[in-house]
Amino acid sequence: MVSQSFAHRATQKLVLFDVDGTLTPARQAVSTEMIEALRDLRKKAIVGFVGGSDLVKISEQLSVQGSNVVEDFDYAFAENGLTAYKLGKPLESQSFIQFLGEDRYKPLVNFILHYIADLDIPIKRGTFVEFRNGMINVSPIGRNATIAERKAFEAYDKEHGLRAAFVEVLKEKFPDYGLTYSIGGQISFDVFPNGWDKTYALKHVEDEGFEEIHFFGDKTYKANLFEPVPFIRLMHAIGRKRLRNFFRPTNHWTFCE
Repeated sequence: MVSQSFAHRATQKLVLFDVDGTLTPARQAVSTEMIEALRDLRKKAIVGFVGGSDLVKISEQLSVQGSNVVEDFDYAFAENGLTAYKLGKPLESQSFIQFLGEDRYKPLVNFILHYIADLDIPIKRGTFVEFRNGMINVSPIGRNATIAERKAFEAYDKEHGLRAAFVEVLKEKFPDYGLTYSIGGQISFDVFPNGWDKTYALKHVEDEGFEEIHFFGDKTYKANLFEPVPFIRLMHAIGRKRLRNFFRPTNHWTFCE
């Protein structure tokens, strides 16, 4: 039985959406058509987003005409659910720095910055390491890059495998840290504790009693945030019939019914 919070919905199904590359183009604003479609869907089902970015950045992308993003969705999961809201109210959160500890964090971030400093790449901007509540985001070019520069770096990275090589070095250097390195988007990769990928968000809904849980994302294969291994783990925890995963290439960011 689903909780009373959603008992009035026509269907007791939870529909979760990735943000970048699904609801919006990477790091860009959502379209009015997408928001209208989500609002229509919310009249029938329970709707939420799961994004890797912090809530400030996601709010910039998904807020329309000054709306509050945590109130426009039934569930708002920023940083893979480490910052979470249900019907506008905050849920329990987790902290990357508390997990790792300052004594272990400093050698990690110092190594990353030295590695980036020694990289010979066409363009470097600023904000190479972005500290978030539940992870750090590492960008060899820097998150201050323009949209055009991001696209250029993405093409460069596809040819040279820069981020993949960076990740392998970190795995070798810090094998006992218990961290996952997840390449995603155009210019960066996330670093977070094992198990803190997008499936972490589902911990907040395990006891809600939803008939099914659907996830829509542009990248749901291994080495991305919604990896098969933890996904299968949650199938066993929640029940295969209640958890569905849909792979949808979203080159035009169209809404999927």
